[in-house]
Amino acid sequence: MIRILFLGDIVGEPGRRTVIERLPDLRRDRQIDFVIANGENSAGGRGITPKISIDLLRAGVAVITTGDHAWDQGEIMSYMGTEPRLLRPLNYPDGTPGQGSVVLDTAK
Repeated sequence: MIRILFLGDIVGEPGRRTVIERLPDLRRDRQIDFVIANGENSAGGRGITPKISIDLLRAGVAVITTGDHAWDQGEIMSYMGTEPRLLRPLNYPDGTPGQGSVVLDTAK
């Protein structure tokens, strides 16, 4: 059996700090295999930046989902298409940067 943790909206610096500091231990203690997190408000409640995305992925988040606020930080536009684990909404029009889904392997 695979254990998946889905974290709802990570909001601002307090939310990021909590995830970055606690996720590694939580994954170990609860034997969590895969983590999905919504990061669209992780930049002060207004979008996400490339640095924040990298920090969350390094902390153990496997996939970051977003929504309409993803675009609030302009620098994310060019980055969105370079990191397949940072997802935009699937139902956005063709030509929108990034992708709406990803298939990843896990250890299990």
